[in-house]
Amino acid sequence: MTLDRPVEYLVSLVRELCRLSAETEWVEFKVNVGKPQEVGEYISALANSAALVGKAFAYLVWGVADRDHTVVGTSFDPISARVGNEELENWLLRLLEPRIHFRFFQVTVDGHSLVVLEVERAFRQPVQFCGQEYIRVGSYKKRLKEFPEKAPALWRVFDEAPFEDCLAAERVRDDELLRILDYPSYFDLLGRPLPENRFGILDALSSDNLIHRCDAGGWNVTNLGAVLFAKRLGDFRNLRRKAVRVIQYRGSSRIEALREQVGDNGYAPGFESVVGLVDGLLPSSEVIVRGIRRTVPSFPEPAVRELVANALIHQDFSITGTGPMIEIFEGRLEITNPGAPLVDSQRFVDSSPRSRNVSLASFMRRIGICEERGSGWDKVVSQTELFQLPAPLVEAGSHYTRVVLFGPRPVSSMDKSERVRAAYLHACLRYVNQEYLTNTSVRQRFGIEVQNRAKASRLIAEAAREGVILPDDPSAAPKKMRYVPWWAKDTVALGT
Repeated sequence: MTLDRPVEYLVSLVRELCRLSAETEWVEFKVNVGKPQEVGEYISALANSAALVGKAFAYLVWGVADRDHTVVGTSFDPISARVGNEELENWLLRLLEPRIHFRFFQVTVDGHSLVVLEVERAFRQPVQFCGQEYIRVGSYKKRLKEFPEKAPALWRVFDEAPFEDCLAAERVRDDELLRILDYPSYFDLLGRPLPENRFGILDALSSDNLIHRCDAGGWNVTNLGAVLFAKRLGDFRNLRRKAVRVIQYRGSSRIEALREQVGDNGYAPGFESVVGLVDGLLPSSEVIVRGIRRTVPSFPEPAVRELVANALIHQDFSITGTGPMIEIFEGRLEITNPGAPLVDSQRFVDSSPRSRNVSLASFMRRIGICEERGSGWDKVVSQTELFQLPAPLVEAGSHYTRVVLFGPRPVSSMDKSERVRAAYLHACLRYVNQEYLTNTSVRQRFGIEVQNRAKASRLIAEAAREGVILPDDPSAAPKKMRYVPWWAKDTVALGT
């Protein structure tokens, strides 16, 4: 992950790389371009080797002699290079798995044209090209499977190196660092006074692992620091797509977008403005309570807040090209984040808290955005019940998690799946609060009058037939029947 590279940086980088006594696992020199297939294999090998030796990036430089690292220039032009009718960069990206970030830079050094390919280190899994994993062994490119001792070491690196600790930018000057990071918000959100000088500011940011000193001078910005406090996520090339998108549509489909806004600043200072924007776009109604006119939102703000926070904190940052998205339709709100859930979506209410991004979650807790108690989903379900809304829906795939909140709708207009889901989540919420689903609680949940007990009984029977709730005591009299979620029979009984 990188800031845009100025010419001075690239020239300095080439000179530093040329001073190396020999090619290493993370640097390869070429004079002219080889076959596109070979370039792709080098990207895989360099990305994996950079992770193994603890480098944020690896480099392939065209225009430098392999033998003595003399700058000689190259005729390679990555912009005009094609594979068939496809641009070289797009062709390479399409055949990489996962699709890591890499970038070609053209620079002139000592009057010679050079090309620098900067390759991001592998993260969470080895990088493949055309289905094969490669590694650097000294200055040689090899298939990873030929060196079985390196694969376990690589996986250990992935297990020990969370996304937050990886680098978003390297060798950033003091003044540039204070320009790209919203450091006043850091102190404001933590309730701390702003230090009188830059040394105090930098020391505080460093103590929270938002930045740390670079051995080559200046500062490195961690992913944690950038994603939390970037003034513009767009300044960090590989975090640009992690900005929160809010889209409002006309009607219930995605055919016509009325408004789209991207929250480009860091998650910490930008969270309240995103939630405020969403609340302002959601429908509301006016009611008169004791002679006073009040605006009542169609969607409970605490539930919206929890779901937005969850989307930011639990996203899988290794999935490129996408980020958190909030979509507003007529009658529903959809909040999507990259990454499959870490726990079974049917067990969100009772599961212990888990996060892919522990440091991110911890900091968001410190500034009051999340609780890290596993109670967020409970709060969402509780709020939808309080507003007597249809139950929230979770849609999960291998690369995404989407939560859908529905606007007000009477139980009579809900279909069977909606009624069953609402009864199940009601039973889950009651169970974790040491209570049972009963006819009375169901009537309260759906706003059913007491004289319509039979309607509540039919809802309960429907959910029981689907197997999502079970009688706590099947032998109990019908009027005393109590229910628990299906998984409760495998846990400790209530009250014990």
